[in-house]
Amino acid sequence: MGEPAGIGAEVIVKALADPEIRRLARFIIFGLNESITYAADMAEVDVFWWRDQHDHIRQYGHRVVVADYDEYNVLTNIAPAPSKQGGLISYQFLLDACNAIKQNIIHAIVTGPINKVSWELAGIKFPGHTEFFADQFKTKRVTMMFAGGKLRVALATIHLPLMDIRNRFTIGCVFQPIDLMNQALKDWFGIEYPKIAVAGLNPHASDEGRFGDEEERIIRPAIVMAKNAGIDVEGPYPADTIFLQALDGKYDGVVAMYHDQGMIPIKLTAFDSSVNITLGLPFVRTSVDHGTAFDIVGKNQANPGSMKQAIRLAAQFVTNQLKKSPAERKVTWK
Repeated sequence: MGEPAGIGAEVIVKALADPEIRRLARFIIFGLNESITYAADMAEVDVFWWRDQHDHIRQYGHRVVVADYDEYNVLTNIAPAPSKQGGLISYQFLLDACNAIKQNIIHAIVTGPINKVSWELAGIKFPGHTEFFADQFKTKRVTMMFAGGKLRVALATIHLPLMDIRNRFTIGCVFQPIDLMNQALKDWFGIEYPKIAVAGLNPHASDEGRFGDEEERIIRPAIVMAKNAGIDVEGPYPADTIFLQALDGKYDGVVAMYHDQGMIPIKLTAFDSSVNITLGLPFVRTSVDHGTAFDIVGKNQANPGSMKQAIRLAAQFVTNQLKKSPAERKVTWK
């Protein structure tokens, strides 16, 4: 459910109230039944789920089950703002969902929005979901990818201050998203021969060294490595034009060098339907591509579009994986 004081409960209720979405899978909501019921009442949605205690989690025959954490009295104790309690609760949801993956109870995790300030107040060391999941599953190579509308974008660097990128910018961190995105486009999106473009770091992709040397020193060698591995990849291209070419269908995916370089075109073109996808994990994880929106909590104004699409993609990815033989699967569940 994500941050208990945010809009997670509302977007989940609105998404799963759609019969078309509910038909895609069976769902376990790690969250607060009280908050979910309140959100349903505000949206005038009839109860469509079954409730169980979170410490009884198992596989269910029901279409939707709320694994309830009723020891937390959130509606009366938490205001729509960052808090230590909110961080601790949302963290516990994730820990239990990860345990359900490890026990083979579930195939995929779709996450609601967390609040990074709440996590910091709670003493949680991770800056976001991606780093948390990588630690939980001891995964050394993870990449943040976004899909929205006609764009698919993977990031070479993620939660870093802009001025710190220079100290973390390596050939490996550029090669990794090219490699993982190529595999995801094949395995999950069903694109047999993906074509990937790579954005430059500097203005005009450095304009042959006039505005920095990272394109020649770091990005181009990573592209050569990818080509040698059989990946159809081109670049580096100026970031101010390459996304337009991807929108026109010339490329199946774009690798951006830093967070906002990739997020701005995604949110500009598909704000209410873009999805965050974590590549490199041993299971499918998708997420809404928006925050906790404290300013509209309790007002029945949250748009469930991103949650619906995150659920659709998770179901699609798992279905595509399960169609393959165990030997063919690139993602395994342990």
